[in-house]
Amino acid sequence: MKAVVNERYGPPDILDIREIATPEPKAGEILIKVHATTVGRTDACALRAHPFFVRPYTGLLRPKRTVLGLDFAGTVKAVGTDVMKFAQGDRVFGLTPGGYGAHAEYVCLPADGTVSAMPSGKRFHEVVVCEGAWYADTYLKKFNLESGHRILIYGASGAIGTSALQLSKIYGAEVTAVVSTSHLDLARRLGADRVVDYTDEDFTKISESFDFVLDAVGKTSFFRCRPLLKPEGVFAATDLGPWWQNVILAIWSSLTGTGRVVFPTPRSNRSFIEFLSARIELGEFRAVIDRKYPLRDIADAYRYVETEQKAGIVVIEVVPEDVC
Repeated sequence: MKAVVNERYGPPDILDIREIATPEPKAGEILIKVHATTVGRTDACALRAHPFFVRPYTGLLRPKRTVLGLDFAGTVKAVGTDVMKFAQGDRVFGLTPGGYGAHAEYVCLPADGTVSAMPSGKRFHEVVVCEGAWYADTYLKKFNLESGHRILIYGASGAIGTSALQLSKIYGAEVTAVVSTSHLDLARRLGADRVVDYTDEDFTKISESFDFVLDAVGKTSFFRCRPLLKPEGVFAATDLGPWWQNVILAIWSSLTGTGRVVFPTPRSNRSFIEFLSARIELGEFRAVIDRKYPLRDIADAYRYVETEQKAGIVVIEVVPEDVC
């Protein structure tokens, strides 16, 4: 099978599309023919092993696993023994174990892993949204976000931000989305109750207070956003922050019992993928697709993601859309 291989850390230029052995499903596993995947911030960080502390997980000097890719959508090609939930030909989507393997024509994973039947009536490129949604939901669950809560999402146009916006509305919250001028209409279409153009005004000076503030791009801070929070309000960011600021503040908040800053760790959750499938089918959650690239141009997709200018997701078509 064709796969995108990186045998060392570095820029997108090091990526090599080559033939490697197609995996065979073991007992309890399914082999999936990948039709669509994505390149996201997680992939871009893993490619360069940045920040450095990820290397004990990814490989100290060289990558332990040489095929990246977290999101996938495709068809079940084969099943191992003891697999009852899926059959050959089923259309499925989800997340690969450990965030590796989807940048290839085939991927093998546990049948009881983070994989679900695709929502009916959707094409493969329309459902590779699990990574951003999974990250976003991790934070919203940590917030204990409920109907009636008020949340401000800074950077509500990226993969995590667009997911957080839509999920917050599903959970009944009132959402203020902070985005750039070019993404104001997008935030409104996704259901934001109020949009703020951070290029035109200082969002920290708006005359509102919030139960939660989520920095979905890692470009602001608790100290800057504190005036926006209610007395018991909580802040979270999807990035470590300068000098691991967000992690340190979360630990300090936990030790002191204030709970003003949280930094949750995402964990695989099959039930959430199934929940997401249902919401997509109902039309309550949709993919925001910035660009689509064929597999052969995946290095260009990485370069674009590294500009940090994308809105929503960047899709890789492993199988061309007109063939799906």
